[in-house]
Amino acid sequence: MKKSIYGLTFEQLSAFLIENGQKKFRAAQVWDWLYKKRVTQFADMKNVNSECIELLESNFAIQTLEQAVKQESADGTIKFLFKMQDGNLIETVLMTFPYGHSVCVTTQVGCNIGCSFCASGLLKKNRDLDAGEIVEQIMNVQHHLDAKGTDERVSHIVVMGIGEPFDNYSNLMNFLRVVNDQKGLMIGARHITVSTSGLTPKIREFAEENIQINLAVSLHAPNNELRTRIMKINRAYPIEKLMDAIDYYLETTNRRITFEYILLNDVNDHVAEAEQLAKLLHNKRHLSYVNLIPYNPVDEHDQYTRSEPENIKKFYETLKKRGINCGVRLEQGTDIDAACGQLRSKQIKKEKAV
Repeated sequence: MKKSIYGLTFEQLSAFLIENGQKKFRAAQVWDWLYKKRVTQFADMKNVNSECIELLESNFAIQTLEQAVKQESADGTIKFLFKMQDGNLIETVLMTFPYGHSVCVTTQVGCNIGCSFCASGLLKKNRDLDAGEIVEQIMNVQHHLDAKGTDERVSHIVVMGIGEPFDNYSNLMNFLRVVNDQKGLMIGARHITVSTSGLTPKIREFAEENIQINLAVSLHAPNNELRTRIMKINRAYPIEKLMDAIDYYLETTNRRITFEYILLNDVNDHVAEAEQLAKLLHNKRHLSYVNLIPYNPVDEHDQYTRSEPENIKKFYETLKKRGINCGVRLEQGTDIDAACGQLRSKQIKKEKAV
């Protein structure tokens, strides 16, 4: 199996071509064909010499993902299920907002974090995606937009799909460098958000990258007892360690951080938890935003249900009263297996049943 050429940063592509006897300017030509003209075959790179084309064809592929399922929601959200060369399935989601098109990408096949409410972890981690397989998700969605002929582009990225991005750190960073490259897709760093469940060593490492990409942390509980019950990772990185790493991130970057908080009915959605959360974030509230997320039910996790609208309102108002910036996330795709990992899980069950 050939690796995706999308996995190379511009510098890596340049180095590869030079090492193999090509002129330095070839990298700019190839990059332009990949990301500006967005060809799907090396042979379509018209001003690239045949020797270079043969070199690329013998070492790389442009298309390694095959669309298996495409679900379209009434609200315009599209969920793609892609089959990779090894047969594994991954999900990618296109969401349309007034400010542009945002794509949610997957970084691992399955997930080992083991959050008790999440569909992504129903299937344990099989492997990491390489950088090319992550970039190719963006390219496939961009090709979908190109086909409409309306000159629309992917403008925002959230790394919140299946898997823990910081558990696949080097491939994640290569992906971010490729999509942010000003000679290519030009997706602004401030339009990209990476979400982590709280791998504290990687939060510190990310703080030192000197990039303006946004960080979101899946918190979901304001105390260790509750967080450990719903998120196994809290055993390894309890809230005290997590908050220390977050303080380091804030001191190092001076960039705002988003805390994601899924509201689970009668579990973590009481006013008492809202008060605890406000206290936990009090000393960093000037650089904090809490994203309250109504739960998307998952069949296999029927112990959890969505919080009542009244409880969501009370939770939100309690945080606001305590000076915490927060909002309730706009829901999208609830009619098309909205929960992350849900479509993949259903498709695998369906294939096993055949």
